[in-house]
Amino acid sequence: MSSNQPRGDGRVPKPPPTPAPTPGELREQIEHTRDELGRTVEALAAKADVTAQAKERTAAVREHAAKKAAQMTDQIRETAGHAAQLVRDKTPDPVLDGAVRAAMQVRETTARAGHLASERAPGPLVDRAGRAASVARANRAALLALGAAVVALALIRRSRGRRG
Repeated sequence: MSSNQPRGDGRVPKPPPTPAPTPGELREQIEHTRDELGRTVEALAAKADVTAQAKERTAAVREHAAKKAAQMTDQIRETAGHAAQLVRDKTPDPVLDGAVRAAMQVRETTARAGHLASERAPGPLVDRAGRAASVARANRAALLALGAAVVALALIRRSRGRRG
């Protein structure tokens, strides 16, 4: 007769009791449960932290926009270089010489106008303009990215306006 078979009186015998866990095993189980609970709480907190998710998404979008802006800038430079070369190749020399002279005149006139403006402008205005120019030169990439983003937004709004 096996141990799980009913006895003659119809009762099934109880399995032998499992030994009680030792204090060390209990501590190990408790530590394991705490670790699992901690990971679960952290996962739930991360899902509930909308601000952190928004910051991560913003950083990703910003990085993507900067990469796109850099790519677009490279493409524009390359296209402009090709276009300039085509113009030089197809433009007769006398016309090119006239364009060079006109460009020199424009530079000279612009420099004179700048000097006149700086002589007649109040000192604080000249200082602010100088600082603004320095900041713009130092942050060219950011300004280009901002410009590209503005153009992209304008194109998106324009295309939505046509559909709606």
